[in-house]
Amino acid sequence: MEKPALFPKKTVIGMAHAIPFPGGPLYDPVKGVKGVVEALRQDLRALQDGGVDAVMFCNESDRPYRLAAGPETIAVMSAVIAELAPELRVPYGVDILWDPIAAIAVAKATGATFVREIFTGVYAGDMGLWTTDVGEAVRFRTAIDASDIKLFYNINAEFTDRLDRRPIAAIAKTVAFGSMPDAICVSGPMTGEAVEKSTLAEVKKAAGEVPVIVNTGCNPDNIAGFLEFADAAIVGTYFKRDGVTWHPVEAARVAKFMSVVRHVRGE
Repeated sequence: MEKPALFPKKTVIGMAHAIPFPGGPLYDPVKGVKGVVEALRQDLRALQDGGVDAVMFCNESDRPYRLAAGPETIAVMSAVIAELAPELRVPYGVDILWDPIAAIAVAKATGATFVREIFTGVYAGDMGLWTTDVGEAVRFRTAIDASDIKLFYNINAEFTDRLDRRPIAAIAKTVAFGSMPDAICVSGPMTGEAVEKSTLAEVKKAAGEVPVIVNTGCNPDNIAGFLEFADAAIVGTYFKRDGVTWHPVEAARVAKFMSVVRHVRGE
């Protein structure tokens, strides 16, 4: 029997960016964890009303970012998703910046179907030297009986640069061959900044049968061009009020974006 496609159409995953969690310097103790839940509830309503195909929870506001999540982050993310999951009408995923093991564990605990993380490579940037261990992460997924959770590999991390100087197409080819990604994500230099269309084309050709996701900088003006090559798109900043990453999601912006995507799909 033929394996069903991971993305049966040009799928749009909307970002559910949480406001700061406990333990972070921007956390608001007056709002508390209940405030985190309520802000996400409003964003999820706007994303679903606007027509996205899936959502992804992320602690985007927990700046400055860490390479290993603390127990408070794992606990709060799990509790928040568990409370909001019954309200979701679409599949959902998890991204904990920047800890693949934590993201897989939370996804398993909360019924999420995918995670997005930096699984491969060595980087230098705002967070210092950043090394990964894809073999450990994939084995952890197996060890906790989570092999049904799909792993989306971002192969060019935001806010940093890969020390591997090979062309991104060469990196995509070897990651697809040896590191067992369920999809490969391609990013711009930072949150909200667009990917070069030519880069997407190169990665798509190199990745073979592995789906490719455009990971940053999507908007109604460029998404049709991106979806010529990408199998899916992850969208965060454009969906926010005034196109500002830290603002709430606006359903009207989501609906405008999705109308372009539906035209691309021929719906």
